[in-house]
Amino acid sequence: MMGGDMTSKVMVPIVREPEGGYTANFLGKQVKISEEGLSDLKKQIRQHCYLPYVCSKAEVEKLSRDPEYVEKVFEDLEVEMVKDWLSLIPKKAPDAKVIIHPGNDDKFVLDDLLKSSPNVVFAEETVVHFDDLHEAACVGWSNPTPWQSPRECTEEQLLEKLEETVSQLKSIETSCFCFHVPPYNSTIDMAPKLDATLRPVYEGGRPAFIPVGSTSVRKVIEKYQPLLGLHGHIHESPGLVKIGKTQCINPGSEYSEGILRAYIIELEGGKTKRLQRLEG
Repeated sequence: MMGGDMTSKVMVPIVREPEGGYTANFLGKQVKISEEGLSDLKKQIRQHCYLPYVCSKAEVEKLSRDPEYVEKVFEDLEVEMVKDWLSLIPKKAPDAKVIIHPGNDDKFVLDDLLKSSPNVVFAEETVVHFDDLHEAACVGWSNPTPWQSPRECTEEQLLEKLEETVSQLKSIETSCFCFHVPPYNSTIDMAPKLDATLRPVYEGGRPAFIPVGSTSVRKVIEKYQPLLGLHGHIHESPGLVKIGKTQCINPGSEYSEGILRAYIIELEGGKTKRLQRLEG
């Protein structure tokens, strides 16, 4: 199961030079490469979960002055990236049931792509069944963020989405709440405090962290007490915490370092038999 934020927030233009070769600003350095080095550079950029975009100088200028063009290029690159990932499923995991629901950062253009894939169960604001006993209520929306992402809403609207989705469950006590945003003030929702210019605030010489999870998610977990809460959203805040009887998990993310974080979870008889953190 993949619970959202599938695509990158950063695009790296690789500029085609008139005299031949390419230049790019990557990881704070100006890089110049030949045609032979292009595929390797694109691979390095993707390994940091950025989006490489080969373009001309004229296109770079257009990107700098046309926000709508930037949005279109981003969408095209994100769709291409997800298509590549989906093509790996029959090769790498042909017998797996792959469940994906988008997160707050994922654009709506990806929904139809995921729905049309024969290798994926698209799960957004709906319930999916792991087996006859265990099921999951999936919601990828978040409470408001400073970034004005595609899938965020007020806490009141989010509560409605959560309640509507949970109402589809047959057995809440043996179910998982796969809510992209973690519960508020739960230790797995700590993110850097930002000022009005969206820069980190420092206190005592260190970045200050504050809880930014959802009060609605916490309210629903406290009310229904599912078996597990599976969350993401706050990449800097991995961990496990109990809210009542519910074990809530955020694997965290180090995508910019090329590191995948996840959990292997085994459910049996309405209980969690195995819970193993992994990264690689």
